[in-house]
Amino acid sequence: MSDSAPKDSARKRKRVLIPAVGVVVLLLIAGVVTTIVHSRGVGLAVDDLTDGLSITPSGVERVSITTTDPGELHRVTVHVDGQPVEAQRADGRMTLTGVKLGEGEHTLTVRADNPLPWLPDAEVERRFTVDATPPELRVDVAEAKSPRGPVTVRGSVDGADSVLIGDQRVPVRDGRFEASLASVPMLIRVGANDAAGNAQHHDVAVKVTHPGMRGVHMSAAAWATASLRDPVLAMAREGRIDTVQLDIKDESGEIGYDSQVPLARQIGANRNHYDARAVLDELHGLGLRVVGRLVAFRDPVLGKASWESGARDRVAQNASGAPWSAHYGQYAFTNFANPEVRDYNIAIAKEAASLGFDDILYDYVRRPDGPIGQMAFPGLTTSAEQSIVDFLRDNRAAVRPLGAYLGASVFGIAAHSPLDVAQDIPAMSAHVDYVAPMVYPSHWGPGEYGVDNPNARPYEIVRASVADFVRLTEGTGAAVIPWLQAFSLGHAYGPREVQAQVVATADAGAPSFLLWNAACAYGSAGLEPA
Repeated sequence: MSDSAPKDSARKRKRVLIPAVGVVVLLLIAGVVTTIVHSRGVGLAVDDLTDGLSITPSGVERVSITTTDPGELHRVTVHVDGQPVEAQRADGRMTLTGVKLGEGEHTLTVRADNPLPWLPDAEVERRFTVDATPPELRVDVAEAKSPRGPVTVRGSVDGADSVLIGDQRVPVRDGRFEASLASVPMLIRVGANDAAGNAQHHDVAVKVTHPGMRGVHMSAAAWATASLRDPVLAMAREGRIDTVQLDIKDESGEIGYDSQVPLARQIGANRNHYDARAVLDELHGLGLRVVGRLVAFRDPVLGKASWESGARDRVAQNASGAPWSAHYGQYAFTNFANPEVRDYNIAIAKEAASLGFDDILYDYVRRPDGPIGQMAFPGLTTSAEQSIVDFLRDNRAAVRPLGAYLGASVFGIAAHSPLDVAQDIPAMSAHVDYVAPMVYPSHWGPGEYGVDNPNARPYEIVRASVADFVRLTEGTGAAVIPWLQAFSLGHAYGPREVQAQVVATADAGAPSFLLWNAACAYGSAGLEPA
C-alpha cells in the first residue's frame, strides 16, 4: 500500500497538469485567433462626430464612416435613434447625406458584420445633439466720439461665450460684451458662433455724432490777409467762435495751399495762399476746429483745362454739346457724373483730411441750377440726385478712416424742391455727418414758409427753414449746421439780425452754425461768447 499511494498521487497530479496545460494552449490559440480576426475583420471609424458633440443640422452631412478595408463597406449598417437610415456610399466612405434630423439629442449606431461568424460584430455608437438655433445677438451701440476714434461697441448675446467684433475676439460676461477699437470704420461686423457652429452676425453702422460748432467762413486769400485774419483770431480768443472754416478749393477752382494731388498740379490749380500744416497747427493750438470748405463741381480751372485738353466729358454741357455756362461763365461747372472729376475731388478731400482738417465740407455738391432738360452730363447712368448721393457715400468712406467728418452745403430750397439742384436731403443725410443748409434770409422769396418779407424777418424765416431740415434729417444720424447771413443784401444786417438767426437755429433744434460773409469781415456779427 505504501508503494501504490504515491503512484496514485502522481497520476492525479498528471491529470491536473494536463488540463492546465490544455487551458494555456487554448488561451494562446484564442489569442492568436483574436489577432487574426482583428487584422482581417472589419475595423470601423466614425469621423467628425464625438460623444456629446453639438452640431447643426447640416453638420450631420459632414459625418464620415469608414472601414479599414473599403471593400467591407457593404457589411456596414447605420441606425439613428434605433431606426435604420440610408447612408450614401462613395469614395471609400459612407456619409449621412440626405438624413434630416430635428433639434435635440440623438444616437448614431454604426454596425459591421464580422466575416468570421463566431466573432462579435464591430459596432460604434455616438450620442450627439442637433442644434439649429443661432445665438441671440444684439448690438446696443457702435459709437465713436470722433472719426479719429476710438469706437465703443456694446451689446448682449445668448448662446455664445465670445463675439467677434471686426477681427477682435471679445469675451462675453453675464451675457454682455463691450470692446473699444482704435480705428473708426464705416461699418463693423459683429458676429457670434455657438458650440454647434450656428452663426449670427450684424453689420452695424458706426455712429459718429458731430460735436457742433460756432464758426465763420474764411477764404484762402482772406486768411493770408492780416487785417481780416486777426479779428477772427480775436473772436476765437474771446470765445465767440470755436471754429474757422478755411477754403481748400473755392468757386474759382483754385486750391489755397500747395496741394500734392497730381491733377491739381498738372492744371495749375494751386495758389499757395497759406501753409496748410502751419495754419492747422496754429488753430488747433488755440483749441479751434478747422473745417475745410471744398467746392466740388463748380470748378472753372478743371473745366477749362479739361475742355482744352480734349477731356470734354469732364465738363457739364448744354443740349448741343457745348460747355454749360448760364450766369456762371464758360467751363464753370464740371460733370459730377464723370469718374475723373469725382476722383479729383476725393483726392483733395483725402489730402486735406490727412493734413489734419477736422471736417471736409463740400459746397456746390450739386448739378447746375436751371432746366435739366437743357443740360447734358456724359456718363450719367442714374438720376442726378442719386449720383450726388453716391459721390458723398464714396467720400465718407474715403475721409472717415483719415479722421475727418464730412459735411455737405445745400440750398435752402432743397428741403422742398430737391430736383432743382439734385440735392435729395434725406438721401444725402444718410452719407454725411451733417448738412449745412444755406438759409440766408436775403435768398428767400416773399411768402416762403409763410413769411411775407424774409429778409426783414431773419428769426422767423431761419427758424422755419432750419426746422424743416431737422425734420428731413431725423433718423439719419446727420446733424444740421446752417449757414447764416453775416452780410447785407437788400436789408442792413448788423449784430441784431445775426443774433436773431443764431437764436432761431437753436430754437429749431440745431444749435450750431456757420457765418458767411464773402468779404470775410465779421466786425458787425455781434456774436456773444459761448
